[in-house]
Amino acid sequence: MTHLTDDLNAALSRQRIETPSWGYGNSGTRFKTFAAPGAARDVYEKIDDAAEVHRLTGIAPSVALHIPWDEVGDYAALGTYARERGVSIGAINPNVFQDDVYRLGSVTHPDEAVRDQATTHLLECVEVMKQTGSRDLSLWFADGTNYAGQDDLRRRKHAMRAALKRVHDALPDGARMLVEYKLFEPAFYATDLFDWGAAYAHCVAIGEKAQVLVDLGHHAQGVNIEQIVAFLLDEGRLGGFHFNARRYADDDLIVGTSNPFELFSIYAELVAAEHADDQVTRATAQAVAYMIDQSHNIEPKVEAMLQSVLNCQEAYAGALLIDRDALREAQQAGDVLAAHRALTDAFKTDVRPLLAEWRDAHGLPADPIAAHRASGYQANVSRERGTAQGGGGYPVKETTLSH
Repeated sequence: MTHLTDDLNAALSRQRIETPSWGYGNSGTRFKTFAAPGAARDVYEKIDDAAEVHRLTGIAPSVALHIPWDEVGDYAALGTYARERGVSIGAINPNVFQDDVYRLGSVTHPDEAVRDQATTHLLECVEVMKQTGSRDLSLWFADGTNYAGQDDLRRRKHAMRAALKRVHDALPDGARMLVEYKLFEPAFYATDLFDWGAAYAHCVAIGEKAQVLVDLGHHAQGVNIEQIVAFLLDEGRLGGFHFNARRYADDDLIVGTSNPFELFSIYAELVAAEHADDQVTRATAQAVAYMIDQSHNIEPKVEAMLQSVLNCQEAYAGALLIDRDALREAQQAGDVLAAHRALTDAFKTDVRPLLAEWRDAHGLPADPIAAHRASGYQANVSRERGTAQGGGGYPVKETTLSH
């Protein structure tokens, strides 16, 4: 059994996973959102739940916001509220996909007035970053077309580039723009940011503050995501992740549930890059934002988030156990199966005792999920909050609550 060494302790202690505010409220599929007892009704309750996840895991110290879902009158005060509960405000996620005016797109819409409205909202979110101390502006666009000939594809490309450039140049020092892409949905003929190459090309053209965000659910079946990760790391353009899991499309299931070896292989590339000889690759890997992006529709919200964070921790711990010398030797010798076994031996190692040892050393519960269930937290918030009927990311009005 592997025991906690100083190096493992230091590495595990550096791990950070950001949880999303929208994962704590009622959210689900486009077909149905099931109301959950105790689901967070506003951004303050979302922060409370995020603080509970961090208290039990020790590696989830920030919570991402979605604007306007988490809109408040005083963002500085919201940041203070978060800090008082032991967490901070993470990435700011603008919403330019739910208003009726965005039916034909936002920053790539045929109408200049709509493009300006969308870009103005993005710039407003830059101001939210400044007020909350956020480092990252996380951008995802539903923009695209459903039919050939519906719009001019090159015009839309130029419109996307112009909007991204304007927002990039408004970012404060030390801030980043994370550009997400998606193969399809809700645009089914052409998505304006259709894959990592499109996002990468825009980022290179726009400036150094622009980096690519990889969502594990936004690819075609069978795509080698760890290769994309390796490529972007080597180019110095991997900015962050939206961790989730998929069976068919953008399912937003709990990360590590459907394909745990893929998650492990991604972390294997990230750990290798953190110790790369190339300074750009190393710095890029060390600055990656690890974020959860999931819709917990039938799962208990806080427990689902705990499971997500712990799955990431286990994948990372496994990647730390790879015998890099043996791997490199086998690769150089062309020993295909020995190289593969160097990975799978680490993947098959049960890291749970190692992580329990790490948690004990840091005053954390050995089994965070068991501790959560025993704490009565869920029963308390269910009693206090009731069941908010309705869903989506928008806050639910008090009048819709049933107790």
